[in-house]
Amino acid sequence: MKTVFLTLLLGLVCAAQEAPAELDSSQITGDWRSILTAADNLEKIKEGGPLRAYVRRLQCTDPCSSLSINFYAKLPNQCTSLNVVAEREGDVYHVGYTGSNFFELIPVSQNTLAIYTENLDGVKSTKVTQLLAKGDSATQEDIQQYEELNRERGIPTEHIQDLTQTDDCPQ
Repeated sequence: MKTVFLTLLLGLVCAAQEAPAELDSSQITGDWRSILTAADNLEKIKEGGPLRAYVRRLQCTDPCSSLSINFYAKLPNQCTSLNVVAEREGDVYHVGYTGSNFFELIPVSQNTLAIYTENLDGVKSTKVTQLLAKGDSATQEDIQQYEELNRERGIPTEHIQDLTQTDDCPQ
């Protein structure tokens, strides 16, 4: 009986959750700048780490069924411009880059966007987030929402790193 009750309760909780808002390509397409990043495995996002990225532009195509991401990685200590194209599968995008990456775009405010990624490198799964802004900074409220996103995903707040302090790659 307890199992039936818990199953019913879980179903009601899931049904009460709002469906993720459908993102409009005009909200996503444009110039962006990486402000913060965090991961449950700091090795992946440390300076020179394979998942430390400095995003510059997002471009939706075919009503966001594909997403082109232009970013820089420092390989090693030299800015290398990269462009990858992610394909959408439901609400999640998939792209191959240092393994398989499954990510979702989460609007934080009019001028900020969070990306939550799960990277599978063949050995280990790593949770990574980034806070992107249309300008050079984010508001304190945006940062608080980003911190909450990390807590919800099991990424410690102390793992958040300020990318603006190390971003010396071309605009």
